[in-house]
Amino acid sequence: MSEPTRIPAPEGVAPAAQYSHVVLGTGRFVAVSGQLALDEEGGLVGEGDPVAQAHQVFENLSRCLAAAGATFENVVKLTYFVTDMAYMPAIRTARAAHIPDHRLPAASAVQVAALVGPQFLMEIEAFAIVDE
Repeated sequence: MSEPTRIPAPEGVAPAAQYSHVVLGTGRFVAVSGQLALDEEGGLVGEGDPVAQAHQVFENLSRCLAAAGATFENVVKLTYFVTDMAYMPAIRTARAAHIPDHRLPAASAVQVAALVGPQFLMEIEAFAIVDE
């Protein structure tokens, strides 16, 4: 499995501590829909708890990636949708349990007015590239 290449901050762009500006990969593209803090039976995990929700979301992402023959090592982009930017530290902690700092993908974080239901604090989608 070839590892995506993370390019240092391009000239004229400030270095990034929590993500990579540019990630290159060759192979089959995998798009994982935004995941919510739902268990395998569709029940909410961590009502009002951003730490519990973040961990469940990353577990769901991991399972979705595995279904496509991928792991977090193949992830080139994450998009975080949060109802409050105060939840980002919880997301970073959960992410660190799955992705070491030297493999950080490109990322975007967006605060939204609402998700599909008021009980959800965050939704995270992933893009990965796996070998053909």
